[in-house]
Amino acid sequence: MNFKELENFISTKMRMSHIYQPVMILTLLEKTGRCHQEDIAKAILAHDPSQIEYYTNITNNMVGKVLRGRSIVEKDKKSKDYALNGYETLTAEDIKTLKQLCLDKIDEFNDARGSDVWEHRKKSKGYVSGTTRYEVLKNAKYRCELCGISADVKALEVDHIVPRNNGGSDDITNFQALCYSCNATKRDRDDTDLRGVSNSYKYRDDGCLFCTIEPARIIDENELAYVIEDGFPVTEGHRLIIPKRHAADYFNLRQPELNAINQLLTKHKALIEQEDPTVSGFNIGMNCGEDAGQTVFHCHIHLIPRRKGDVEEPRGGIRHLIPGKGTY
Repeated sequence: MNFKELENFISTKMRMSHIYQPVMILTLLEKTGRCHQEDIAKAILAHDPSQIEYYTNITNNMVGKVLRGRSIVEKDKKSKDYALNGYETLTAEDIKTLKQLCLDKIDEFNDARGSDVWEHRKKSKGYVSGTTRYEVLKNAKYRCELCGISADVKALEVDHIVPRNNGGSDDITNFQALCYSCNATKRDRDDTDLRGVSNSYKYRDDGCLFCTIEPARIIDENELAYVIEDGFPVTEGHRLIIPKRHAADYFNLRQPELNAINQLLTKHKALIEQEDPTVSGFNIGMNCGEDAGQTVFHCHIHLIPRRKGDVEEPRGGIRHLIPGKGTY
């Protein structure tokens, strides 16, 4: 194939469902036209932000935590840089010796454990056939079957429900789709069947005001929650953050829903402040139960902007729910 043919293929004929084709061609061009399959795999890996996030989490919460605790390294919270304590005192020969010691430790570990240490990663992805993976992800509607996040947002892995080391089979009925974060936190002996969990986030009550909200009222949303302007605002800019799943109150929410709601709360606090510089505070609250004032029994969180002078005495805030209890 000559230059013109390659140029035409890349420019006009390449049909992509992912970045794999251009990455593979780019790698071959950089490797003088020929390279091992693992070189191409490594190049694809370098373009996968989900893997970077996965190992960043390990860096900060596992290895970094241990080495910080031993005062071997320190982390700059602002720049996110790690520094090896005492590096400036090392000679070139010291560095060479320490590097070799680290390589020896890696070889020692690999000799003792071999590839077993990576088995949890291989089981979830590499050892599953393409056909099985496709069927499992298709059946899960390309969403994590624990947190509900879509494959467009976070990479999905195919996980054994009953782990292999517990006798689990490679039959398609023993697989479920999990995002890499949920799969990473699932222990290799945990046989919890999470299939169908994501479908439960679709539960709606036909008689519920917030389950049947008019789409035109929704001003923002994410995977599991949405935002509307309050129909009877306490102050200008008063908004409601509402889980999409029908849940009676805040205490019926799941962690992924709490995450989704908090994301929207934070976002809309900033938006309100940008839209109206007179906003100098916020009340955030929810009513849980009839005796607490709840009238619509689908959880909703109030985000109420406050401004200097909007009440005579703001001290006490939500304590004013019960007359006489606000001032103390």
